[in-house]
Amino acid sequence: MTEGLRAKAARGELRLTLPAGLDYDDGDHVIITPDEAVREAVTCVFRRFDQLGSARQVVVSLRTDGLRLPRRDIRTGKITWAQAGYPAVHDILIHPGYAGVFAYGRSKTEKHLDASGNVITRQRRLPRDQWPVTIPGHHPGYISLETYDANIARLAANAPPPAGAAGGAAREGAAWLQGLLRCGRCGRLMQVAYPSGGSPAYRCGRAHQMYGARSCQWIGGRRLHETVLDELLAVLAPACLAATIQAMSDAEAQHRQNLAVFERAAEHARYEAGRALRQYDNVEPENRLVARTLEAALEDKLAAVRTAENQLAAQRARRPVTLTDEETAWITTAGADLRAIFEAPATTNAQRKELIRAVITEIVATAGDAADGEDSGRTCQIRIIWQGGASTQVQMPMPASGKHGRATSEDTLALIRRLAPRYDDTTIAQILSQQNRRTATGLPFRKAHVKALRAYHEIPGYQPPPENVTPGCQDAAVVSITEAARQLGVSSATIYRWLRDGFVTGEQLTPGAPWQVRVDQQLRDRVRPQAPDGWLPLGQAAARLGVARQTVLNKVQRGELDAVYLTRGRRKGLRIQAESGQAGLFDTP
Repeated sequence: MTEGLRAKAARGELRLTLPAGLDYDDGDHVIITPDEAVREAVTCVFRRFDQLGSARQVVVSLRTDGLRLPRRDIRTGKITWAQAGYPAVHDILIHPGYAGVFAYGRSKTEKHLDASGNVITRQRRLPRDQWPVTIPGHHPGYISLETYDANIARLAANAPPPAGAAGGAAREGAAWLQGLLRCGRCGRLMQVAYPSGGSPAYRCGRAHQMYGARSCQWIGGRRLHETVLDELLAVLAPACLAATIQAMSDAEAQHRQNLAVFERAAEHARYEAGRALRQYDNVEPENRLVARTLEAALEDKLAAVRTAENQLAAQRARRPVTLTDEETAWITTAGADLRAIFEAPATTNAQRKELIRAVITEIVATAGDAADGEDSGRTCQIRIIWQGGASTQVQMPMPASGKHGRATSEDTLALIRRLAPRYDDTTIAQILSQQNRRTATGLPFRKAHVKALRAYHEIPGYQPPPENVTPGCQDAAVVSITEAARQLGVSSATIYRWLRDGFVTGEQLTPGAPWQVRVDQQLRDRVRPQAPDGWLPLGQAAARLGVARQTVLNKVQRGELDAVYLTRGRRKGLRIQAESGQAGLFDTP
């Protein structure tokens, strides 16, 4: 009996249980199912795995979109629909039938006795080279055999590595070269480490873990990432234009492919609802025992229709914008800024790793030792192996021992040197934060950071001015907005308005820094409770001179017109000495 089955299987004539998406015709030949909903669902799994590169990510995307997957019941052979899960997606990806391969004996039944003498039975999957029967091209498939082999290799590469080992699927960690970096000394894959600073690093520590030997080398990730990224972008630069045009042309095609899955799902939901309605209509109204059951089933089917149609409408709303001929021509000229895309906040670390792995096969790094106790010339030899076998040799300088791998930018240090004589450390930190400047480790500036930088670079700190004790020192002083408002008896908003109108002069060392206003006796004399006789408000002065209000303000700012500011009464504001004989209409403001 068994030999007969094997002989029939060797000829490819044994009737096996087919996965969802494949059926037998009347002549017992395997064909692709005529059900478009099932066909689109299976195709969607392969398409999303090709895009995302991980079975788990395929499951997440299908669940996010609310798409269900078909499964074949082994006992009845009927197709049922269920929410996407990892077993369902994984079974579709590894089943050789979808590649047109007839495979017999993919698993083996093993039996053994446990400690109590009970027989334990389990199924164990066999590697492909141990399958008794394999017939490629046996029937039509969804993918080619080459694609199937690539998917199997990708799933194997995505498997979680052993504890402390490198490799695995592209994850959200900041180590972009995870699973690609190989030690140039011992040939082992280097492991990822995250020191207390948070920046990733790579170490070759397998010899230490396994044999207690010394670790080969330790390489910081920041410089290594920058070096590899520069080489990657340099290689991809000629392909930027083609990549941009291809991406724009593929967007519409991918949208149609994704939309087809939702359209088939909605069509299938409507079919199931129509079938439930026909069953409900055929039952006798008096038979409430059956009618109630069919009515509940009909309600469930109608709810599924509404859900499928809402998902279809949402997917249609995601249609990419079609560019005009002018926009396409501009893109042809400008191309894609791959560095901006790579460094964009919306780009995840997993996507960055996928981009790197699409171009680079492996990276071999060898850190050089210090020569004669002098490590200022340490370098790391990097060999980048590209897809296809070509390689690039790069030499990366490494920081000397005891030196900082990161340093504050020179323009920030120069700004601190300018601000330190006038402002305390807290104010300087606020100014730097308002300008979105960051420390060498990427943190917002705080008082402690400014103080540490001043101490390290020997920058003198702020010294408060001594108390003025003589009247002569009070005649002219450079003070803050708040102090100027107190001395002149006005509000801070008024001081800001005077600065804008040019009534007073002030200085701001850098954007975000507090204003410094010069208060002298002349300014104090211009701020008074009453105006001299004949001095006019701004609007009347502009009318008297026959010029615009802004022209009058410009003249006040240049000192061509005398002005005072009233601080009391209901008509507070500027008063300007505007005589009818003064030049106005045709002079240059």
